[in-house]
Amino acid sequence: MSTSPISPARAGENGAGATRTARVIFASFIGTAIEFYDFYVYATAAALVIGPVFFPHGSATAQALSAFVTFGIAFVARPIGSFLFGHFGDRIGRKSTLVASLLVMGLSTTLIGFVPGYDSIGGLAPILLCVLRFGQGIGLGGEWGGAALLATEYAPAGKRGWFGMFPQLGPSVGFLASNGLFFGLASTLSDQQFRDWGWRVPFVVSAVLVALGLYVRLKIAETPAFKAAIEREERVRVPVVTLLAHHWRPTLLGALAMVVCYTLFYNATVFSLSHGVTALHIPRPTFLGMLCVAVVFMGLATPLSAWASDRWGRKPVLTAGCIAAIASGFTMAPLLGSGSLPLVLLFLVIELFLMGATFAPMGALLPELFPTSVRYTGAGVAYNLGGILGASVAPYIAQVLAARGGLSWVGAYVSIAAAISLFGVLCMHETRDRTLM
Repeated sequence: MSTSPISPARAGENGAGATRTARVIFASFIGTAIEFYDFYVYATAAALVIGPVFFPHGSATAQALSAFVTFGIAFVARPIGSFLFGHFGDRIGRKSTLVASLLVMGLSTTLIGFVPGYDSIGGLAPILLCVLRFGQGIGLGGEWGGAALLATEYAPAGKRGWFGMFPQLGPSVGFLASNGLFFGLASTLSDQQFRDWGWRVPFVVSAVLVALGLYVRLKIAETPAFKAAIEREERVRVPVVTLLAHHWRPTLLGALAMVVCYTLFYNATVFSLSHGVTALHIPRPTFLGMLCVAVVFMGLATPLSAWASDRWGRKPVLTAGCIAAIASGFTMAPLLGSGSLPLVLLFLVIELFLMGATFAPMGALLPELFPTSVRYTGAGVAYNLGGILGASVAPYIAQVLAARGGLSWVGAYVSIAAAISLFGVLCMHETRDRTLM
């Protein structure tokens, strides 16, 4: 029995297609990894040093609250960024918009590393910090939606959840890189050296990472779905107007579904890091090391959840994740509050694993909620509105609740946030079998 040989032309086409797919996957992953590295660098600095450096007058609690306010500024800016970059992403294209968002984010992050502290320039220091933090939010607001579209609009049938998982891996890698760098600095520098200049190093390193991301992004082609939309003349003049007029319901439900992801992550990292170092007196390098271990479990949960969402659907996977997250809120006081390193690590592992499990399906779910003409805007706005609801004030609220009622109140806050997301998910239709063309 003979078999027909594969022609050189066909083999070349298959090889080119595989190369293009690998390049798209890597571009969607590396961009979000760098963008979230930038974002987490600030989150970690806010928990450790931003308060004393930029808000030196007042109690330690007041400094922490001031730092967390600056942390929240970026989440206010992110929907603005999603409107801005979403407009151009739906009008001009995914590729050029993703390049612009990465530049804005990287420039803002790098400049934060050079802003003098309050002792040097007084009240101008926190003003400059807030302006650049706002710039971070603008850049990240345009990043995630485009990266998710880049992956899912290239995905073959039945594998959108898996392809959409690659930009979702970016946060795990970005956080691990950010936290690992802070861990190394905290382990090798004295407290005074870390406060004087060490905390600035991760911000400056961002410039090198952004150059790498731009190189990769400039090598990719426009997505097939957007090319098809151009050929069919389906682009709309003002995507955000069309979105709000005709697609407000999926935008709202998508935002509600995102709340649990943000709340789990930022309470397990920013608030828990601040609380662990200041209230539980766990050494800074030790807690950063535990977070590095825990985020690995977030990375492991991401592909498992993405695979499950392709097999069983987005809704069942997210429903199970939200229910587990509701239950996890009851573990905060006994585990984190114990001060025992193994129990604290267990709490961090639980929260970040659930974050990965609920976050992974979003890479496919949010783009699937919208037609091509408003997909960049819709996915980005839903994603970043969820950030306002779930993350912008999460560390601040957690700090206030911990001061007034203890960790059990913070745990209740996590459970309520997860219940809100569960409501949003249950109100959606299953999107797994929808076409993106």
